[in-house]
Amino acid sequence: MKLSSILFRRNLLPNGHIFRGKDRLVKRVEPKHLRQLEQDFTVEEQNMFYLRHPYLTEAESYGHSKALGKQEARINKLHDIRRQIFKEDVTIYERLKHLRVNESWD
Repeated sequence: MKLSSILFRRNLLPNGHIFRGKDRLVKRVEPKHLRQLEQDFTVEEQNMFYLRHPYLTEAESYGHSKALGKQEARINKLHDIRRQIFKEDVTIYERLKHLRVNESWD
């Protein structure tokens, strides 16, 4: 009896993949989904508020490193380390320069 109930249930499901395609199974919208969506919107709105009203003004954020006494030598040291790790930029012209051997139209 249990096997036949399982087999009969299969006829109620859509053809192919359950959640894709033309004959998909669409889940119902429940109140918990709406509450979660509303909560996501409030969090997003709060994040946008903080982005619109930053803690420091542009003038304050421009000079904060000098006010804290950070030295430019440390910043230059970081740039030197990055230059050692990463290779220099190479243009397409430099890569294909060896092909410009015989150009009779010049």
